[in-house]
Amino acid sequence: MIAAIADTHAAIWYVFGDRRLSPVARQFMDESLARGWKIGISSITLVEIVYLEEKWRIPPGTLGRFLDLLNAQDGAFQELPVQSDILQHFRQITREAVPDLPDRVVGATALCLGVPVVTRDRRIQAAGLKTIW
Repeated sequence: MIAAIADTHAAIWYVFGDRRLSPVARQFMDESLARGWKIGISSITLVEIVYLEEKWRIPPGTLGRFLDLLNAQDGAFQELPVQSDILQHFRQITREAVPDLPDRVVGATALCLGVPVVTRDRRIQAAGLKTIW
């Protein structure tokens, strides 16, 4: 079962134990994983990780760490490809409300699955999506 979709920064901060991840978000993710649930990661998040590594905004090797976690049998995360059922929800999140393409895909993925987004992004929070922060 997918408990939530993590946006890029929430996922990175969780994996690296970064204090910028809110205590509420960390607790939710920890409790979900303790129940045997997964945290969903959109494929676009992996693309964004490559982009952020290239810009030196996150540590080199972050993508490798995520790929290892995704391939681990008992890993915390599950990759969710961008498919047509997710695209059906994409237009429900307007570009005016959430201008960043990856954030819209993450939000549409959450809408499609009926789960919250773990994010501190104020635009996603204000777009009417269920969020955890």
